[in-house]
Amino acid sequence: MSEPAPTSAAAPAGLPRLLAHVSRPRGRASLAAHRRLLPRPPSPRGRPDFALVSAVEGAGLRGRGGAGFPAGKKLRAVSERDRGRAVVVVNGSEGEPSSAKDELLLTDTPHLVIDGALSAAAAVAADRVILCVPASATRSLSSLYQALEERAALEPPPIELGVTIVPDGFVTGEERALVGWLNGAPPVPTTGPRPFERGVNGRPTLVHNVETLAQLAQIAAFGAEWFRSVGTPDEPGGALVTVSGAAAKPGVYEISFGTPLRHLLDAAGGAPDGIGGVLVGGFFGAWIHPAAADTVTLSDHDLAPLGATLGSGVVAVLPAGACGLWETARILRWYRGQSAGQCGPCVHGLAAIAGAAQHLVDKGGDGTLARLVRWSGDVQGRGACRLPDGAVRLLRSALEVFAADVDAHRRGRPCGASSRAPTLPVPGLRAAS
Repeated sequence: MSEPAPTSAAAPAGLPRLLAHVSRPRGRASLAAHRRLLPRPPSPRGRPDFALVSAVEGAGLRGRGGAGFPAGKKLRAVSERDRGRAVVVVNGSEGEPSSAKDELLLTDTPHLVIDGALSAAAAVAADRVILCVPASATRSLSSLYQALEERAALEPPPIELGVTIVPDGFVTGEERALVGWLNGAPPVPTTGPRPFERGVNGRPTLVHNVETLAQLAQIAAFGAEWFRSVGTPDEPGGALVTVSGAAAKPGVYEISFGTPLRHLLDAAGGAPDGIGGVLVGGFFGAWIHPAAADTVTLSDHDLAPLGATLGSGVVAVLPAGACGLWETARILRWYRGQSAGQCGPCVHGLAAIAGAAQHLVDKGGDGTLARLVRWSGDVQGRGACRLPDGAVRLLRSALEVFAADVDAHRRGRPCGASSRAPTLPVPGLRAAS
């Protein structure tokens, strides 16, 4: 097969950016089609590309996996280590159940993700890229394997590039848990060295999630100033957001930071039955009141006073009349099942909180509510990872936003929500549970 002809891909003036690579009708974009939108990435060499590191720092890109850590700072940390050639790990463990963006990118635009990984490899002088994908993501795995075969024929990668199947589970996506798995250990968070210090096989390791690397690919091609042409000065660029729940047109949308939440909800068709609450940031996020949804923007600056963050890019709409406490209790039961089983606050604390939340839904009681409040303080900030913190943030926001529901259940007046189908699908739970 012949190599695709060189192209002079033009930087898109606005949005869509990442979603411009998603074809209609849906399907995996070929390498030739991808190259019409994005030129070849820089080639990894034996020394770090500090100009690219500086470009990512200047762009202000933050991780899109949930924590929002500065991507350029990670690149800098790995590129300045002196422990042999680095490794780049593509974290495709999209453990947030309500998110579909990373699966979309891996399935429909694998070449964009691969370009981002190779660009990161050039920045940190890596000689190996490992694409980590959960076993359950069968469509993504198939698409990646096909994309790598296409690359081998048309653009042979200059470094080792391969796919590794990783266990399903939320904590597998924590970077030290993921690196531990790649080193032959159980996929659980640890308190040892950070991956940039000692990662895969003891080498400096850069771990970035799928969307972060897709964004990085475009920064490498079009520059920091282009990236900052959308968004806000403090939160530049765009992001992919998965809209679900009672939205009329659920799906993955691309927004610029600072976009009013109402604009996104309108783009998703609104909620035909009205809005009872909005979960921002997914299961690891926080509920916000319907009134706030009309005024807040999708920026951490605006969301922070509400106790929320965009996190991994999830917006779930609860319809008016639904019970927010019941939905939250279901999510807390999911949290209980995600524990890695190594920390008391997680193993025992999350189980107790999930049980008390369900008891409050079913039977009420002032004492049950008091225990929930007390136990949430007991587990916050403890454990080897942030799983307990996510549960506490979600619970506290529910107690505030759905105060009327909470009060009704506290008084032993169940709302009957369990007789209806839930709005939020929770993995591992029956629809009516």
